[in-house]
Amino acid sequence: MGLTIWSYNIRWRNRSPNGRKSGWRNALDVLDHCRDLGAGCLQIGAQGWQKDFVRQVRDKRENLGIAIEGQIGLPRNKQDLGRFEAELLGAREAGATVLRSVCLNGRRYEKFGDKESWERFRKESLAALQRAEPIAARHKMKLAVENHKDWRADEQIFILKRLDSEWIGANLDFGNNFALLEHAHAVAETLAPYLMTTHVKDMAMAEYADGFLLSEVPLGKGVIDLSRMMKICQKANPAIWFNLEMITRDPLRVPILKDSYWVTMGKLPAADLADALKLAKEGKADALPKTRGRTDAGKLKFEEDNVRESFDYARKSLGFS
Repeated sequence: MGLTIWSYNIRWRNRSPNGRKSGWRNALDVLDHCRDLGAGCLQIGAQGWQKDFVRQVRDKRENLGIAIEGQIGLPRNKQDLGRFEAELLGAREAGATVLRSVCLNGRRYEKFGDKESWERFRKESLAALQRAEPIAARHKMKLAVENHKDWRADEQIFILKRLDSEWIGANLDFGNNFALLEHAHAVAETLAPYLMTTHVKDMAMAEYADGFLLSEVPLGKGVIDLSRMMKICQKANPAIWFNLEMITRDPLRVPILKDSYWVTMGKLPAADLADALKLAKEGKADALPKTRGRTDAGKLKFEEDNVRESFDYARKSLGFS
């Protein structure tokens, strides 16, 4: 079982140069924690890594026997190509063969207020990936695009087919597309031919006035058939890493009953909406994890408990060592 840095969203954001007990300084500290946790892979941002630091990351992960995957931003214009290539090369030198990236930092239904801005985003995303592809191909690095509450599966497949590159594929997030009215199992089946890496999570839902609440929960406590998901992934890519992304936070509000949600969605099958509403109706809001009202120390402990509970479940119920 691997680990994405956003399983420690709270602790990672608390990092500081002096290495406070509640935080981390950098990826080297996270690798030490991976050893303690028993994680076999770390997926983490590779921004700003200088040559000496890259060497330190490579040496530490090799000594610990931990694989690494990078996270980098796409080149948004020609001037950004140098930054993109430098980060790619740093991650490669540290030992990564896969880099995760996203097209949208945010949620589709919150980010776009009209169809025109959505269509502009679609075109700009394709252009950014077309800029990235020759660099990834030249250095033989796989670039895995996450379904980041931006693309429904058929939209992401359309882009990947347009690119038609062995170096551009998918970072399958098990839970994100619930926010776009797609069940995890269907998303995995659709993206299977392009799978390069994963964000493993379980999800729970509950009703609220404007739609449904959506929350990551410790593995085994949600609505996803995790064994089924992993079988789909392993069949498609036997070398794939399963990287836990158990984000500890307040539930997300997905306002499917508001007109603003539908601005970019177009026409969807009624069954997709019905399935989401059914799952939400079956859930209980009080059972969803919350950070609100906890002290800073309490949030850190809650986050750590959720991660460790997920790793324990993976070992006991999903066959991980």
